[in-house]
Amino acid sequence: MPDFPAVSLRDVAHRYGRRWAVRGVSLTVARGEVLAIIGHNGSGKSTLLRIVATALRATRGSGHVWGADLIRDAVAIRQMVSLLSTDPGVYGDLTALENLRFSAEMLGVDGDRRLLQGALDRVGLGAEGDERARNMSSGMQWRLSIARLLLREPRVLLLDEPFNSLDQDGAALVNTLIHETRERGGSVLLVAHDISRATAGPDRTVEMHDGMLEDAMSAVMPDVERAVLPRLGA
Repeated sequence: MPDFPAVSLRDVAHRYGRRWAVRGVSLTVARGEVLAIIGHNGSGKSTLLRIVATALRATRGSGHVWGADLIRDAVAIRQMVSLLSTDPGVYGDLTALENLRFSAEMLGVDGDRRLLQGALDRVGLGAEGDERARNMSSGMQWRLSIARLLLREPRVLLLDEPFNSLDQDGAALVNTLIHETRERGGSVLLVAHDISRATAGPDRTVEMHDGMLEDAMSAVMPDVERAVLPRLGA
């Protein structure tokens, strides 16, 4: 099997109307790598994740996920990636189990009751299977969206601000997902304002500003070096 990187983007750009949200991003993510992308709201981080997930088509540029082309092989890529977006995306009129069963059908996964119940148990919603999502708290809905990610093992896990609406236990679930994905050789793209809650630890951190990537900084660099290097012009 060719040794393709997990994600490879070349001069990727995307425009909403007359505004360029992503402008000429080139990026390579290795297999087994956890990459954190930081930046202010509106910097293009979420748009970039959606392009990798094939939820958006790049206006220009090219990219591959495990060797599959973002445009020609979009269907195949959707079988390899899982995206946790900034919206939990649950259906209020469906119960927790019905939400997972529907997701399993969309993913082409066997929606066996034991699999679905196991996912709910793991996120702390084991007793809520018959509860309609609209009656759940915001935190519970986010846990349900995390349970969707447990229905399969993606090669690339895309997390868009996963810690924002989660308590400590919920954040621990996300960190466990990051760790497990890395351990089996998958890769993670993590968008977060505050990566300090990512206790699994990104391998690399890049900053996005005005649709472009800034210089990369090692995620394991000591804090004192982080503070000094920018002043030295590094």
